[in-house]
Amino acid sequence: MDKVLNEVKEILKNGRNIVFFGGAGVSTASNIPDFRSSTGLYNKKSGTNYSPEYMLSHTFFKFHPDEFAEYYKKNLIYPDAKPNAAHIALAKLEEEGRLNAVITQNIDGLHQMAGSKNVIEIHGNLIDYYCVDCNKTFDQDYVLKVEGIDHCDSCGGIVRPDVVLYEEPLDMDKFNRAIEAISNADIFIVGGTSLVVYPAAGLLRYYNGNKLILMNMEPTTQDGLADYVIYGDISKILGELIS
Repeated sequence: MDKVLNEVKEILKNGRNIVFFGGAGVSTASNIPDFRSSTGLYNKKSGTNYSPEYMLSHTFFKFHPDEFAEYYKKNLIYPDAKPNAAHIALAKLEEEGRLNAVITQNIDGLHQMAGSKNVIEIHGNLIDYYCVDCNKTFDQDYVLKVEGIDHCDSCGGIVRPDVVLYEEPLDMDKFNRAIEAISNADIFIVGGTSLVVYPAAGLLRYYNGNKLILMNMEPTTQDGLADYVIYGDISKILGELIS
């Protein structure tokens, strides 16, 4: 493993045109739980007869808006969370002009808080909100004032987070931007993602280079595609590699 780490460190030290693609594991060191691990959100009792996946679906939002709002505010928003070493390392790479894009499945906004500017949030975020009737926009402070569903102060419509729920399509403008960044990358780092959620997991096939670096706590089904595989806490790994 030390040999691989040293090789990757040299690659990143001299690298340009780097793109990063990350998932929930990037934010676990910021005390935001992931979804699918034994301690993740999907294995946490919700106190209802509904599955977490269903409670984060468009159907549940449509027919149970109050319960939807109560669930996501309680389980998905972490207002005190701060960027960890992984976020900071990636922001540093971008500031140096070597990282071209951060593509993230996360919805916590920590990459931007760390200083990253070219962030492609393919699943949206829980920082921005909008009225489903008049499209007026709101911030997180507005929706955290009450426990249940929020209503627009202009038209009274329901205010929802700007996230992609189950059953909803991705924003193809963002997805195509991600594809373009990956296709043109010299170095592609993928970390903190189980690579089982499609179409996001399919992004790896758009990389055309020979420096695909996978960083995860555990093996994934796509490890065989990588040129370098590193197991461990991505916040510690990236923090060390880009120190």
